[in-house]
Amino acid sequence: MRQYAIKTRFGFTGTFFIAARNKDEAKEYVEKHCGLVMGGSIHSTLPDDVVDWDFPMHPDKTVSRISLNNRRNHEQ
Repeated sequence: MRQYAIKTRFGFTGTFFIAARNKDEAKEYVEKHCGLVMGGSIHSTLPDDVVDWDFPMHPDKTVSRISLNNRRNHEQ
């Protein structure tokens, strides 16, 4: 049996709703305080009255390249 290496990208596209004095501050809040960890959830260190979000539960999936994996430790 052969093993293949398949490059795959998962992407979430959604919206953060930020209460801020201006758009630069809103952008900074998202860059510094909002994130997503695989196996976790969307999170923020901002208080609830400053941030809310709307993201889908499932990501978009793109398969970009398939190649034969020649690494011996993965052969079966």
